[in-house]
Amino acid sequence: MLHLTRLAALTGAALWLTACGAPDNGARASAAGTDQAPQRAPETAREPLEAMVAAAHPDAVEAGLEALRRGGDAVDAAIAVQVVLGLVEPQSSGIAGGAFMVRYDAQTGETIVYDGRETAPAGVTETYWLDENGEPLGFIEAWQSGRSTGVPGAIAMLAMAHDDHGRRDWADGFDAAIALAQDGFEVSPRLSSLAQRVRTISSLARREQSRDYFYDPDGNAWPAGHVLTNPGYAATLTAVAADWRNFYTGDIAQQIIETAAEEPIPGTITLEDLAGYEPVRRDALCAPYRVYLVCSAPPPSSGAIAVGAILTILDGFDMSAHGPDTVEGWRLFIEASRLAYADRDQYVGDADFADVPVAGLLDRDYLATRRALIDPERAIPAISHGTPPGAQPAGPDTTPDNRGTTHFVIRDTFGNVVSMTTTVESGFGNNRMTEGGFLLNNQLTDFAFVPRDEAGRLHPNAPQAGKRPRSSMSPTIVFDEDGSFLLATGSPGGNSIIAYTAKTIVGMLDWGLGAQDAADLPNVVARGDVVNIERGFDADILEALRGRGFEIDGERGENSGIHIIRVLEDGTLEGAADPRREGVAGRP
Repeated sequence: MLHLTRLAALTGAALWLTACGAPDNGARASAAGTDQAPQRAPETAREPLEAMVAAAHPDAVEAGLEALRRGGDAVDAAIAVQVVLGLVEPQSSGIAGGAFMVRYDAQTGETIVYDGRETAPAGVTETYWLDENGEPLGFIEAWQSGRSTGVPGAIAMLAMAHDDHGRRDWADGFDAAIALAQDGFEVSPRLSSLAQRVRTISSLARREQSRDYFYDPDGNAWPAGHVLTNPGYAATLTAVAADWRNFYTGDIAQQIIETAAEEPIPGTITLEDLAGYEPVRRDALCAPYRVYLVCSAPPPSSGAIAVGAILTILDGFDMSAHGPDTVEGWRLFIEASRLAYADRDQYVGDADFADVPVAGLLDRDYLATRRALIDPERAIPAISHGTPPGAQPAGPDTTPDNRGTTHFVIRDTFGNVVSMTTTVESGFGNNRMTEGGFLLNNQLTDFAFVPRDEAGRLHPNAPQAGKRPRSSMSPTIVFDEDGSFLLATGSPGGNSIIAYTAKTIVGMLDWGLGAQDAADLPNVVARGDVVNIERGFDADILEALRGRGFEIDGERGENSGIHIIRVLEDGTLEGAADPRREGVAGRP
């Protein structure tokens, strides 16, 4: 088992962290340029530490805090947070979605990833998103289809993590959400406004189950403050609390199958697909950044690779000399992002199905050649992917962007940390609601719609049965030069998650910002040749960037949902919640 040390952070190689098992004094970091890392000693028993939960809704934060007050692990709190978010923030995540959890164990020094990403049903083929003429379906048509639903993974993943680390009974994690579903919760402004906005472009207001739940008799979304109950969700959670397997078998599973099978474009998901779902423990993928070590989820997530590549490219510049009020600071962030996204788009998919050159994409010598493309005066004219060590030719990426996701971070009183990103994919998933009071995901639209290029080369993210679609989710934990937990961060936002997360890391580690100021920073997303910059960005810097040759879309509504927990020098915690959403950071 690899434990975090200053030496490990400075090896100059990307590092795979061992996922599970007892401490191993002979553990090694297995990656490009393998280096042996001395073991970090387990922490001794001590007084309870300061704990915190930061999530996208106050009700979810309170549920997580109550789990911690009762002596729960960060995983116990994560269960409570997730199932409440599925009720009060259904536009972003839910129990029929998927998630990636990164967990740091303060006692053993171990950092592992729990992969609850949805999988493609057995009926999926590489031409899944092509019509009878061989043309890709339009996104809205695909999004609203039953075909878009993947086999949900969040519940099974949480059960696996609970088996490994839970201190409370599994059923305890569902109490708060069941009570809210039965007694009622107040519709938030964001839930109301998003339900109203999607009325004309989706089936949410037309399908009986969701129409009767989200809208009043006149067809308008329930206003903020309206008290909404969801007895179907309470019944579903009661069954899952009794045994998590009830979600994947019996009545609940049949509801998922029947709802996905409705027209138009019925899905292929079967009882065998649901019953056969398996979450995965994975090695955390870590990359050194200055004296720090930044750890996140490996493929099928592209978060660790892309965030790691951005930071490794920036490692060659003195970013602390060019703060967030400078053209140079943002210019370098933009160029590093463009280069990292180009490689991510070209090469990343589910590594169990595709040859993903993980070590090559984070190879520091290779990324130095990418860094050398950055002109000190002018924007790189046109961005294209490079050829990292071990890369095989692949077709171009044709994956659309989706943004229905949430993120939360937790530290418990034992010092354990969870950073978890969870999603139903687009807003309100595929807008199909079961009798059990939850929405289905549209995760399979995260596959490339055109599987092969003209030369017949298959893209790593092409649809295949049993495969997990590529994700941008970047739940991240950062360790300091001594190998101690420093901060946890992440965000929703489709493929913009990568830029949102990298922004917070640069803001805190290079620009000296506090957690909240880092979350508040304007969002700058540079994927391709057009740079999307949030409305309200400094006008002078915007024009200076244009003068350097950047094509800027400066009127973007970059709706991140960043949540951060950070340890200060005196050992106390600071938390941050993105002002663009409705989250809070709270203490027990």
